[in-house]
Amino acid sequence: MTKKLFTDFDKVSSKQWKQKIQADLKGADYNDTLIWKTNEGIDVKPFYHADEFQEPFNSIASPEGWSICQSIFVHDVALSNKKAIDVLERGAESIQFIIPNKDVSITSLLQNIDIETTTLYFELQFLDSEFVKQLSNIAAKSKIQIHTDIIGNLAKTGNWFTNLKEDHQHFDAIVTTTKSFSVDVALYQNAGATMVQQLGYAMAQTNEYLNHLESTKKQSLQIIYNVAVGTNYFFEIAKLRALRVLCSTLVQEYNIDATCHLFVTPTKRNKTIYDYNTNMLRTTTECMSAILGEADTVCNLAYDAIYHKDNEFGERIARNQLLVLKSESYFDVVENASEGSYYMESLTNQLAEKALELFKDIEAKGGFLNQLKEGTIQRKIKESAAKEQAQFDSGEIVLLGTNKHPNKNDTMKDELELFPFVKTNIRKTLIAPIIEKRLAEKLEQERLKTEN
Repeated sequence: MTKKLFTDFDKVSSKQWKQKIQADLKGADYNDTLIWKTNEGIDVKPFYHADEFQEPFNSIASPEGWSICQSIFVHDVALSNKKAIDVLERGAESIQFIIPNKDVSITSLLQNIDIETTTLYFELQFLDSEFVKQLSNIAAKSKIQIHTDIIGNLAKTGNWFTNLKEDHQHFDAIVTTTKSFSVDVALYQNAGATMVQQLGYAMAQTNEYLNHLESTKKQSLQIIYNVAVGTNYFFEIAKLRALRVLCSTLVQEYNIDATCHLFVTPTKRNKTIYDYNTNMLRTTTECMSAILGEADTVCNLAYDAIYHKDNEFGERIARNQLLVLKSESYFDVVENASEGSYYMESLTNQLAEKALELFKDIEAKGGFLNQLKEGTIQRKIKESAAKEQAQFDSGEIVLLGTNKHPNKNDTMKDELELFPFVKTNIRKTLIAPIIEKRLAEKLEQERLKTEN
């Protein structure tokens, strides 16, 4: 059979589809009835068509696929080493070590771990270029990433680690050693920023680093983006795809050879302490978005992470969620699965374009650091967060078990091992810090007061 399928049918343009829909609406307004308006300023249409795209789609797939990561906070070196070995045997493919201070022995921490085949991520909660150099020497044969984001620390805490000059000196030395730097985009998501803001701020922060670095240090760089994703399924896929496009566009302007690595985890913003098992459903769809958005590394969040200390059950379930997606649901088989979907391509392009406009506006007004110091970034995020909070309070944004269909018999007062709300710590800061806050906090605090 040489005749192609559907050649006997005439093509139908997007204009013809819209005319047919308008007729079926029987007088109702097309825009008011079928167009969905988002907080990002994007109008979502009821259908998308090939004739809306003039250029072919460009593949933005991660070249090596995605890996399952487990995060381990190193409060005890021996126990953390034992835990890392255990989780690697039980399905984890990479490890993120969170290092609280420079007294941690990296040699002891990595004992009996096959560092040549296991990708290791180190998030340092301090700034010390000499420690990074020693770490790199110890793990010289391994595939390691050291997450260093001095501007992210300033945005989150309101202060530099030491001061602007010394922080940048350490930063320069670390980039020389690791050939990489990181940008904490998750901070903005967890604080309530829109996706356009997350992308625009990520690019502005990246540009601050690229502007600062000497030309010799910008060659063969790896830029690591730590990203949080929520449950707006298709938009989160598009957000990650847009981030790769924007990063590629920015580094081309510097004429440098730089790669983009997406380290993705579910957001904390929509997680709840009541009816907490629903958090498993939220993190499952969020991990799916991360994978389809071409994340390089996916580090799941335990369903009880906001109120329980690290525990075997919560971590095993979080790891197994990713193992089910990879081993049973074939989420590692199709490369760049979202490519070619007119809806996804449209969302990706719109998010990238709007983020680029925001980035250009920030640069025209003095750059990201300048706007942080002026408080503009903080104010914009607060405005977006307040709008989203109002939508949650009114029931427009739904968190099942919390602001809709709550289980009134559910009690949590005796279950809280960790304080799950914003902590108040009065201290002197250079700038107003960006505060991460969950949507359900106020409602949960009111419920806790009324528990018997």
